[in-house]
Amino acid sequence: MRGSVSAAPAPVLERPPYLILVAISAVGPLALNMFVPSMPGLRSEFGVSYGVVQLTLTLYIIGMAVCQLAYGPLSDRFGRRPVLLAGMALFVVASLLAAFATSIAMLIAARLLQAIGGASGLVLSRAIVRDLYDRDRSASVLGYITMAFVVAPMLAPTVGGLLDQVAGWRSIFVLLALLGAVAFAATWHKLPETNRNLAPSIRLAGLASGYMALLRMPSFLAYGLTLGFSSAVFFAFVAGAPYVMVVVLGFQPLDYGLWIMIVSLGYMFGNFLSGRYSQRLGTDRMVTIGNLFTLAVTLAGLAAALAGAISPLTLFLPMLFAALGNGLTIPNATAGAISVNASMVGTAAGLAGFLQMGISAGSAQLVGILQDGAPLAVFWVMAAAAVLATLTHRLALRARPR
Repeated sequence: MRGSVSAAPAPVLERPPYLILVAISAVGPLALNMFVPSMPGLRSEFGVSYGVVQLTLTLYIIGMAVCQLAYGPLSDRFGRRPVLLAGMALFVVASLLAAFATSIAMLIAARLLQAIGGASGLVLSRAIVRDLYDRDRSASVLGYITMAFVVAPMLAPTVGGLLDQVAGWRSIFVLLALLGAVAFAATWHKLPETNRNLAPSIRLAGLASGYMALLRMPSFLAYGLTLGFSSAVFFAFVAGAPYVMVVVLGFQPLDYGLWIMIVSLGYMFGNFLSGRYSQRLGTDRMVTIGNLFTLAVTLAGLAAALAGAISPLTLFLPMLFAALGNGLTIPNATAGAISVNASMVGTAAGLAGFLQMGISAGSAQLVGILQDGAPLAVFWVMAAAAVLATLTHRLALRARPR
């Protein structure tokens, strides 16, 4: 009809291959885990205490946690693609600096820069998925992506130990630089820009107000805390299980390394189930199932420990199923957290990641402080984190708009 105006259809966003999202997500965790077997040998090479060497790991975790607060807002303002490319480039350069480090201070600084660069993929892959899919579908996609990239951290310590033995610890960083370069090239050629609603400006005051606005949203805060406490179950286990295996039960570190692999398999399967059923059942139902599952098995593990039945089986079998529960909870809680405001997806992804890693680091440190005088601390902290994850999700259900 004359004079009528038909609205132009919204442009269809090109969806990148899952493999690229897996690769950029895995870079940071891969670098975190691959270097760990080489840390004891650095004491003699650089003539420093193990406490100083530990900074190559501690500052890496802190760097990954804190910089997530910046990546989200930066990608909301400038786009996912340029910020991701900058992060991958920084990761490659930092890996090369670490490979040729001439002092422990240079290595620590390079590791911090490596963490800042590597975290870009971890944050922005979540934001990219949310740009492309609705709330429930994004949880499904995040489940598949997480299931795939978990393989890298699971195998990373073995690969790192082998490289250290054959070619020295510097070869680990050469390999990481090559992997980072491949991720950069794939992003450059195959990853389109997915943020079609760029923020008009970015200011430090605006960043702070954006984070405060999210923290004032009961729905976001509840989902973020659920995400953090769910992850805290695993990080508490990682902090305490080696102590129980080696000090309490008298096994060798290699025994721990072999047993821990089954935990990763449980997490992979949980994420597979998230990928398969999140869209069908809904994110909140998946979080509820995952939380209750994790809570049941952590309480069972605590009961076995209190009864004196501590063994590798009673230590790792509950964690296997707890990790499966985490695989149901974490992708769906992430989708819930970053879906509270469509104009702040990147900011929400960064703040949710910060809460996740911050609470997880706190749980690990708490186990480390307590376990010398309380060998069963790991079981208590895991159970407490599972309880808190369940309770905070109940708050999320109440806060979510009907």
